Amino acid sequence: MKVVIPGGTGQVSWDGERLGPWAREVDGSDVVINLAGRSVSCRYTKGNLTEMMRSRVRSARVVGQAIAAASRPPHAWLQMSTATIYAHTHGAPNDDVTGVIGGSEDGVPGYWAFSVDIAQAWERELDDAKVPATRKVALRAAMVLTPDKDGVFDVLSRMARLGLGGPVAGGRQYVSWIHEDDFTAAVRFIIDHDVLAGPVNLAAPGPVRQRDLMRELRAAWGVPVGLPATRWMAELGALAIRTDTELLLKSRRVVPGLLTAAGFEFRHGTWPEAARDLVQRARRRDTARSRGDRPDGRVKWCD
Repeated sequence: MKVVIPGGTGQVSWDGERLGPWAREVDGSDVVINLAGRSVSCRYTKGNLTEMMRSRVRSARVVGQAIAAASRPPHAWLQMSTATIYAHTHGAPNDDVTGVIGGSEDGVPGYWAFSVDIAQAWERELDDAKVPATRKVALRAAMVLTPDKDGVFDVLSRMARLGLGGPVAGGRQYVSWIHEDDFTAAVRFIIDHDVLAGPVNLAAPGPVRQRDLMRELRAAWGVPVGLPATRWMAELGALAIRTDTELLLKSRRVVPGLLTAAGFEFRHGTWPEAARDLVQRARRRDTARSRGDRPDGRVKWCD
């Protein structure tokens, strides 16, 4: 398995659009993991949405081409996808087998359907790739939480520590999430278990309502109060930080049916415990930076 170690060797460049010398690294490899795609934390302008679609579809397509051209193709191709493919719901959770695909829900902004279109187009490239010797898995990942600076957990933590981490638009919407340790462990588990193929949900087994997510996050930081925000206040806040309210308001209730059925055990399966662990890691990060320590050199997955 090829990984990128900061400052290490074995790194190759690609543009995510066309075949090149990088494709030689695919030939003879055991597993290919493609995580490429433009960040969704932005304003949903026409240009940004186009780039989200293009970066995902073209990178998946060219990975498929590289695998198809390999004389010794990899045993497995794990292609990043997203739990956003499922419908907005306050009801039954969406699992990998019976989950309802979104895009036609009533009572939600019409433009939310474009995120589902992107996800479906992304997975279609995986499905259509002619790679018969390679097992294909679509990683329908929920929000991956890490203590890294400027990640989604860091943004939510800043809101909580400023006293702004209360319910948004009532806070009934579900948030699906996964701790970084469980994400990487699940990827390794999928690699080792050939029974897992097709779409696989990477999400903790306990999605929580947004108001509960922020309450437990405030508790982990020791912040007693979180001011609520109405929908229009959320719209103003999203405009200020150059993102979109779909990330806050869409109710994603996703559960890992196939993973748990195959025997995967989550290390951080409940949100209160996961929040405490991530806060501890973030505190250590801040302490290390204040001392001027060097990065820890942990292995990072490559795109």
